[in-house]
Amino acid sequence: MTTTVDQEQPKTRKTRSGGGSLGRYILVRALLIIPTVFILVTTVFVLMRATGDPITASQGGRLPPDQLAERIHAAGYDRPILVQYLDYLGSLLHGDFGTTLSDHRPVTEVLTTFGAATLELAFYALIVAFIVGIPLGRIAAHRRDKTPDAVLRVLAILAYATPVFFAGLLLKLVFSVWLGILPVNGRASTRVELQLIRVDHPTGIYLIDAFKTGDWANVLDVLQHAVLPALALGLLTAGVFLRLVRTNVISTLGSGYVDAARSRGVKERRLLKKHAYRPALIPIVTVIGLQIALLLSGAVLTETTFEWKGLGFQLAQYLQARDFVAVQGIVALLAVIVALTNFVVDIIAALIDPRVRY
Repeated sequence: MTTTVDQEQPKTRKTRSGGGSLGRYILVRALLIIPTVFILVTTVFVLMRATGDPITASQGGRLPPDQLAERIHAAGYDRPILVQYLDYLGSLLHGDFGTTLSDHRPVTEVLTTFGAATLELAFYALIVAFIVGIPLGRIAAHRRDKTPDAVLRVLAILAYATPVFFAGLLLKLVFSVWLGILPVNGRASTRVELQLIRVDHPTGIYLIDAFKTGDWANVLDVLQHAVLPALALGLLTAGVFLRLVRTNVISTLGSGYVDAARSRGVKERRLLKKHAYRPALIPIVTVIGLQIALLLSGAVLTETTFEWKGLGFQLAQYLQARDFVAVQGIVALLAVIVALTNFVVDIIAALIDPRVRY
């Protein structure tokens, strides 16, 4: 008597080459924006309230006690701190960042007026970082442990460690005072600024508005004013890119597939260009989000040094005036920008880097 043993067919398990759904990864990264912004906004609110209410901070000692108390009550700063916090969050959800105490302007107006200038400066600085940091990092990796490599590594450390305001003052001293070839400060000369504010639908980004005037002299003037601020801020990030590219190119050159290509007689220059250089650029994408935050923080000192009237310049002015309402609004916007930038960078990294597991 024979028995028939039913053998179950093994269940096939679906494998996901990327470790999961790209849509799910994007959704998770998007949802993480909410707690990130929430934590940053809460931190700013708590720190601003650590020294008392904004009215006392800005007007204390300038007004009689009765008038000061009246203003505090009118603004609602005598309410419990939790009530103020919930009211602040509700206003942010409706796009209301409050009204500045020093010049009585809606914070949203300040953000739209000066935000374009900071965006333009950050764009210039990123261009400098890419042009300087990536090629020099490639050279340092190619000349590993030789004199050019040692020199470039020292320069990268100096670029990253030098305070932005000191680099800005040094650049102004050399190129504006001694050589006299570049403007000392500002975003454009007075003549050009008067033309830019009269263009149809000005964007606030001077380079674009200069192109709208149709006068190449205006474009050249805007670019000349941007050189020194972009160098001062961009070299900070260029030092990071240089060391990152160097490290990753060296790591890639020691990988198995590069050794296999080398054994087949592929020239070293081709190995560097085709097999090591491009994979080394992937980590650059992943750190751009962090560098945007670094650029925005450095923009405060850079804009103040060069009188580049952007959000950083205004933030310094409001800090001096102890206008905490304006400071809260500007920092909240910068927090949103940083969170959104990191989200976009994470998505790009997931699309171009097969090592990212989602």
